[in-house]
Amino acid sequence: MRQHVLLLFSALLLFALSGASAEEPSLGEKIGDSLKKVFATPTPTPARHRSSHKKKSTPTPTATPSRTKPRKNSAKAKSSPVPDESATAKPKKKRKRTPAPTATPDEAASPSNTPTPSESPSPSGTPDETPSPEVSPDASREKKSITATISPDEIKGYEDNPPEIRKLLDSALALTNRDLSYTYGSADPENGGMDCSGFIYYVLRANGVKDVPRDASGQYVWVRKAGNFRSVLSRDLDSFEFNELKPGDLLFWTGTYDVEKDPPVTHTMIYLGENKETGKPVMLGASDGRSFEGKRMSGVSVFDFKTASKSATSSGRHPRFVGYARIPGLGAAK
Repeated sequence: MRQHVLLLFSALLLFALSGASAEEPSLGEKIGDSLKKVFATPTPTPARHRSSHKKKSTPTPTATPSRTKPRKNSAKAKSSPVPDESATAKPKKKRKRTPAPTATPDEAASPSNTPTPSESPSPSGTPDETPSPEVSPDASREKKSITATISPDEIKGYEDNPPEIRKLLDSALALTNRDLSYTYGSADPENGGMDCSGFIYYVLRANGVKDVPRDASGQYVWVRKAGNFRSVLSRDLDSFEFNELKPGDLLFWTGTYDVEKDPPVTHTMIYLGENKETGKPVMLGASDGRSFEGKRMSGVSVFDFKTASKSATSSGRHPRFVGYARIPGLGAAK
């Protein structure tokens, strides 16, 4: 209100100072115009009101971002465990995968597997003192040799043998030093081994004996026809039936394996004499199942001379010694 009064006073003062002219409007018109100007300026008040409203509303936008920022930060804080959980899950997968590669080498290193590879056969246990079914035609396979030998000096009265017999035994003992296996069907040491009758066939032919049959049954018939065979029923080596047994004689067994031949003689060897150290009779030839000094042998070797084992073989057979004979046409021991 005070402002209105001042404006009216200022208008009257200006009117008094300026001269009135005939062309100028009347005093009442001037006062009316002045009042219109005074009351025509209410715009500043609403302008100030709008400006104040803007000032009041300004905190709202400022407050709104201030609230949203912590919300974004809180969202980030809440989402942060997600990568942590994924990170923790990955080590679990690694822990599950790590045993697999480590287990594979262990299994590979573990003998694995071969086999079985595998337990090595051992000749331990009570040896079978008779030729086992390895001499059978069904067992035509070569086995690892486990052989033994002795020198002529270890044989009692070796030097008393005729030259033909010493030569025969020397050549036979030489074969026991060649690590030859028992090989069914072979009569040649160049094959890496021989069977029992193949050994006899080779040694006799190498010493000039002709017409030697190839198998044990044929060799038995051969010596029987020559009239040199001595039949034996006793199992005691001290029996009188062995009084004529000499080094170089052929030894014969039956029943070492099933055979349809007639006569059923299945095994043969050469008598060597008595071992000076033990006093026990020894022989030589090819076998897989006989022993020397308590150890089982396999191949061309020296063996203890025994007529039969105390028990049956693993196949249930009861091999039996049937006799001995001089080699036809080779001479005789003194």
